[in-house]
Amino acid sequence: MSTQISVDLEAATAPYEQIRSQVASLINLGELTAGSKLPTVRALATDLGVAAGTVARAYKELEAEGLISSRRRAGTVVNERLAPVDTHEDLVVAVDNLWKLAAAHHVDAATLKALVARREP
Repeated sequence: MSTQISVDLEAATAPYEQIRSQVASLINLGELTAGSKLPTVRALATDLGVAAGTVARAYKELEAEGLISSRRRAGTVVNERLAPVDTHEDLVVAVDNLWKLAAAHHVDAATLKALVARREP
């Protein structure tokens, strides 16, 4: 899972929020299903090159949102979702089209991400 998460230390968004939002997105898109075990705080912090407290804060907020649960010995796992996951199919199609357009214009992933980040509300 940690390969699906990245932290941009130059971004205006705090690292814990980047982690929180990426994990939440993976859960909401069904990439992380109920019962999926998340990396330990230390392991994810090491993988991402951030402090353990940064990951701990992200996990704490995800737990407050009801998306994950942390238990001694069992680790941190994704909670069961009561409502069906809305896959936002129209957004998925739009993002796929954006990637195709970027490729047609020879725009690399880092540049595309930077362009999208500049447009954040």
